[in-house]
Amino acid sequence: MTDTADAIRVPTVEDEARFWALVEAAWERLGPEPAALRRALATRDPEADDVDPYAIHDWLDPFLASLRALCADLSGRELTDLDRVVERKLHDIDREDVHEVTDGSDDGFLYCRGWIVALGREFYEAVRADPAMAVLDADCEEMYYQMRASAPPFRGKARAGGPSGPSVL
Repeated sequence: MTDTADAIRVPTVEDEARFWALVEAAWERLGPEPAALRRALATRDPEADDVDPYAIHDWLDPFLASLRALCADLSGRELTDLDRVVERKLHDIDREDVHEVTDGSDDGFLYCRGWIVALGREFYEAVRADPAMAVLDADCEEMYYQMRASAPPFRGKARAGGPSGPSVL
């Protein structure tokens, strides 16, 4: 594949399936408590006040560490493919109706969309179908650049120019 073709390559169905499988595997390593919280968030009635949407917050750092560990042996190319999936997922919920629920600045809205993606496919699809399922001021900035930060030679380090640098590895 040429450099130009590589730069415009879109995520494949396989890339997407691999990404969601990695997210689920990272959560599964943490046990039943976060699984129950994620399920409750994805299936709750957003009008009822019976689920604390912020209870999952304490599990985000362990989840991200678990995801980093699962990605540790992936090549730069594989991580680029997964990063493109993240970008696509963030883009697909970059909608006014979702922003109305989540509130926040432009950056805050990006980080909230990262939170939506980080919670996994079931929650992501619930929000995509019904923006009322989104959560006000939720935040997982790290999900935005998780795959890029896992790529060699950046593993465990911030990239020059910060996390908003170019996504092609």
